[in-house]
Amino acid sequence: MSEQKLPRGVPLRLYGRRRGHPLRARQERLLAETLPRLRLQPEEIARLPRPLWLEVGFGGGEHVLAQIAARPDVTYIASEVFENGLCSLLSALVPEGAEATGPLPARLRLWPEDARALLAALPDGALERLFLLFPDPWPKARHAKRRFVHPAMLPVVARVLAPGGIWRIASDDPTYQAWLRETFAAQPFFAPHAFHEARPEGWPPTRYEAKALREGRRPLYWEWRRL
Repeated sequence: MSEQKLPRGVPLRLYGRRRGHPLRARQERLLAETLPRLRLQPEEIARLPRPLWLEVGFGGGEHVLAQIAARPDVTYIASEVFENGLCSLLSALVPEGAEATGPLPARLRLWPEDARALLAALPDGALERLFLLFPDPWPKARHAKRRFVHPAMLPVVARVLAPGGIWRIASDDPTYQAWLRETFAAQPFFAPHAFHEARPEGWPPTRYEAKALREGRRPLYWEWRRL
């Protein structure tokens, strides 16, 4: 894999959790037998069929499942490091007992590593869409550099998102919402495409959105267009 160097200011250390509660036997089988069958291999990155979409931090996988069902013509890369989230998606794809043999979506690939490393490896203009839904807000100011949306990350995303490509972002955290407005206010890579105060049609729901609404938080939804 021919990696491009990430710019100064993009952290190389992954701060998010990789595992929550202990994995059950079924989950262990999913990681050992199903995940390798879907894992994106470095040697195939350059020849992935287009159009190509990427979701960063897919959580429980609800959005992934809805998108691949709606657009089977799209090659969809779903990135997540949290093993319990990986297992949630994998368990919805194959029945118990068929972890090693059950059919899988032909144009779905999983990236169970830091998405920043994948972005550094993707060819210029490879992506048509990027999804970042309810990311960890890292609300403390001293942790701002850990946020995926960061001034140092914008040129990284801009390089791999084709001109006219769309970056969708949703957040229920007021600190992150303010950070998004500030970060996108003064940059030359993206123009506002749409802003929604309620989830619009074509944005599949997620468990994190449902949790936010139950707990009285107000999600906001942005679309940015690559210039």
